[in-house]
Amino acid sequence: MTALFESLATPFSTAQAEVRSRVTVPLRFPDGFTATTEIFTFHNLADGKEHLLLALGDWQTALAETSAASEAPLVRLHSECLTGDVFGSQRCDCGPQLREAVEQISAVGGFLLYLRQEGRGIGLYSKLDAYALQDAGLDTYEANLALGRGEDERDYTAAAQMLGALGATSVRLLTNNPDKVAQLTGLGINITEQVPTGVHLSPANERYLAAKRDHTGHTLKLPLAA
Repeated sequence: MTALFESLATPFSTAQAEVRSRVTVPLRFPDGFTATTEIFTFHNLADGKEHLLLALGDWQTALAETSAASEAPLVRLHSECLTGDVFGSQRCDCGPQLREAVEQISAVGGFLLYLRQEGRGIGLYSKLDAYALQDAGLDTYEANLALGRGEDERDYTAAAQMLGALGATSVRLLTNNPDKVAQLTGLGINITEQVPTGVHLSPANERYLAAKRDHTGHTLKLPLAA
């Protein structure tokens, strides 16, 4: 698995990522769903963080058969969310999206990139500070700005490097977020299809999801915001 990222001719593709290691890991979710993944780590990622790529299902066939006339591997960029992924917080939809993505990608072959960008890039402590501001009436984006941070500080250069290192320069992207599509496209990744995720609505996250729909154009079908 040699890196192919040099083929991504964009202003951001200045570093070539290489596979550092790969290990097989069995997964089991709280609802009993199981899957097996090969987890890849990398050298030379642009931001120096320890991002992971989980290869799921028959990813090698999905990758080998990629062409203009056939489907590309299904890919999910999942930003780390300790509260949602680990503790099952219902203030967001991250945990259910992670579970859903593993199952969907396992069925067809592809990759889940687990990106260390907690709180849309502002970090865990700042995310919890933002929660307190949301409790006082701000929405998720207003809270970040009130902390002196960006609405969304995530950068997907490392994600494009990781995909390029495995030769996955054409993908079907599992997302409701137009910014992920725009950034990956700008970084030289061909998005052959945007596949929407499910809508994981709960009383605790309805306002959060509405803000994503109304403020940043996430493709979410929800009741009209109050």
